[in-house]
Amino acid sequence: MSWIVTGTGAVASVGGSVEEIFTSLCEGRSGLAELRGYDRDKFRAQVAYEIDDRPAPGQDEPLRATRWLEQAVAAAAADAGLGDDLSQVPVLVGTTLRELRSVELSWRDGVPFDPRDLHFGTMLRRRFGATDTHTVANACSASLYALALGTDLLDLGAADTVVVAGVDTITESTYGLLDRCYPEAPDRVRPFDRARRGMLQGEGAVALVLRRAADGPGDAARVHARVRSVAVNCDAYHPSAPDAKSITSAVREAHDRAGVRPADIDLVMLHGTGTPLNDEAESAALKSVFTGLDPSPYMTAIKSMTGHTAGASGLHSLVVAIDALRTGTVPPTVNLDDPVDAVAGFRLVRGTAERPAQPLRLAQIDSFGFGGLNAVAVIEQPAEASTEPPPPEGRGPVQ
Repeated sequence: MSWIVTGTGAVASVGGSVEEIFTSLCEGRSGLAELRGYDRDKFRAQVAYEIDDRPAPGQDEPLRATRWLEQAVAAAAADAGLGDDLSQVPVLVGTTLRELRSVELSWRDGVPFDPRDLHFGTMLRRRFGATDTHTVANACSASLYALALGTDLLDLGAADTVVVAGVDTITESTYGLLDRCYPEAPDRVRPFDRARRGMLQGEGAVALVLRRAADGPGDAARVHARVRSVAVNCDAYHPSAPDAKSITSAVREAHDRAGVRPADIDLVMLHGTGTPLNDEAESAALKSVFTGLDPSPYMTAIKSMTGHTAGASGLHSLVVAIDALRTGTVPPTVNLDDPVDAVAGFRLVRGTAERPAQPLRLAQIDSFGFGGLNAVAVIEQPAEASTEPPPPEGRGPVQ
């Protein structure tokens, strides 16, 4: 069984659409900037990967996450030819913090908002007429968990089409909590680099329209990719530390469900948070799965430019993977200047984008969350798709 992606939409610190995000990533442009919405005197870390849409520096407003979610869902629905009518379409939203920032602003500053708007379903019903809406709060793997639930709905015949989305914003309380987790304040996200100091948050939303392959539209141009599999597990190994064995199990299950071998995978979109525990666990799992392969699949970690977009991060990587397969271009991992020994032998794309000589057909997307919430997806470039020229050359990595 496979499912087809017929529409995509996204927003992040590096762009307001899927196209802008992919172009920015291929050019090595980062969304890293000084904190905009908070009093920087309260924190050791001074930077994050925020979306620059506040009224003015130092000012904040409620319901920003809902606004991004609406933008991403609208773009995906339009791309799939659904318009604004989702009355017959289930909408599954993965998130970590929902609208916690709105609660902070209301409690501390008295900023008004309607409590009913804390539920994303309120906006989805008002804007799109959606009545079958669900929120999946599975930490940083939430959007790929939502994708797994969406494929289940299609397989069970409970729906012909589903919208799967992810969204998260940075909250002051969470930023402050993370600010006290690391011995030294992070200055940027450095996946698999010896100089890594820890994770920094990012913001954004992403959505895709998913259908059963047999029910896809006749217009092949709307088939962006085929989802071959989604595998999930929850090991409860530790509140925050990932378990390499459990990640390995999720990767192998994703391959088995997709009917592929490790050697078939052309590209791995790494979870790549730039924390020692995650980097070590993910690299150990990938060494176990791809052992003996020379060369390994191409690998990249977009959090080095978007920050960790939490509940949206899995689908952010997936829509970037779609464009990487389509264009034959792999965005780089920036800030990876001195790789740790654990990734020796990995074909990591570093510094600048790479355009492999051979077509890219299959991509693996990794997404792991606190509490051992692991999710891995495998997607495939549709056979009828043609490889397009890469995005225009940019200015190179922006630090």
